[in-house]
Amino acid sequence: MIKKFIQKYGEWFQTLLTENGINHNMAAIFNMIIIVLLFFGTMYFIDQLIKKIIISFFKTFRKKRKKTLDQFLISSDLPKYLAHSLPLYIIWSFIPEIFIEFPVLSKFMLKFIDIYIIFLSISIVNSILRSLKKYLFKKPKFKDKPLESYLQVLMMFSWGVGTFLIINSITGYSTISVTTLSAASAILLLIFKDTILGFVASIQVTINDMVRIGDWITFSQYGADGNVIEITLATVRVQNWDNTYTTIPTYSLISDSFKNWRGMEESGGRRIKRAIHIKQTSVKFLTKELIEDLKKINLVSNYLDDREKTNDKFNKSKDIDKSLLINGENQTNLGVYRKYVEAYLGKIPAISANMLQMVRHLKPTEKGIPIEIYCFSKDQEWLSYEHIQADIFDHIIASAAYFDLEIFEFPTGNDVNFNK
Repeated sequence: MIKKFIQKYGEWFQTLLTENGINHNMAAIFNMIIIVLLFFGTMYFIDQLIKKIIISFFKTFRKKRKKTLDQFLISSDLPKYLAHSLPLYIIWSFIPEIFIEFPVLSKFMLKFIDIYIIFLSISIVNSILRSLKKYLFKKPKFKDKPLESYLQVLMMFSWGVGTFLIINSITGYSTISVTTLSAASAILLLIFKDTILGFVASIQVTINDMVRIGDWITFSQYGADGNVIEITLATVRVQNWDNTYTTIPTYSLISDSFKNWRGMEESGGRRIKRAIHIKQTSVKFLTKELIEDLKKINLVSNYLDDREKTNDKFNKSKDIDKSLLINGENQTNLGVYRKYVEAYLGKIPAISANMLQMVRHLKPTEKGIPIEIYCFSKDQEWLSYEHIQADIFDHIIASAAYFDLEIFEFPTGNDVNFNK
């Protein structure tokens, strides 16, 4: 019916122009311009009407259910793209009637609309993919997954298919022959080498659960030390602790070595591993008098009593000459100090009692004897962790003097007195 109306209106208007002294060719051009303006104006009105109907439908649906996909579909302009579909189909159907006297222009317009339909289809697919990404990121289950990588691959695939279809539409040659596909594949492999490597890396990272969004990683090669905030097809974005950002190629995660701190975060404790250096000349055997003085320290008093009884019993059974402290079984101030530090760590609420605690000797160096404290803080948050660690070492450094031990440090200018 619409076709008959356009045809009759066109014939009437063209006849009217001809009767008023305008030649046939000019009358046909004016007739076409008027019909185009009226027709495309009507299509624009239909386009806007359909768009409002689709948005209203989505909003009505959203009132019935919470956290639906439709709010993301609206924000990604899907209603606008869908609204174009019906008017575009109508325009495509009526182009031959509108340009009936201009077959070349009609052919050009049909070709243009074919290409526009391809672009519109790609836009609809990409709009749905973007909306799906935003929707899934709201779900706790997918929050730490590299969805961006897979969606980028799908978007690139849609653009690749669209490119082949556009070439086919413009040239009229089939793009699905073996020779064409082989050449295109070679070109695509060359151009998108990094992208393909990134895609393969994204799959391996996901399958092996190497990195998630939110993980704290340290990648010295790229100067990255912070939380992963984004994993895309080509790059991994890390927000460092100084609020700078580092971009790492995704493929590097499987080709190079990096440190992921997730194990520490999931274990329930953060490791404290630090040593102080004791001057070797300050280490000595304990006399009876010094033992009595150390018994005043609550954390080691029971240990000193038990150890003193055990040592005395052994020395008497072996009839050992105790005029020299080196003979027989004896205690040292460093050994008692280590027991004190172990007991001190055991009574700190912030230190995990279920994880390894150890106070150990390391190999002596030119700085003295390293006494390493190894334990785990319950609180993994950086600021709290540093405070806990500082409090521990404040105490053990200050307490060393009570055991007649000296902490090593290099001398400064104030330590050297040339007047003596």
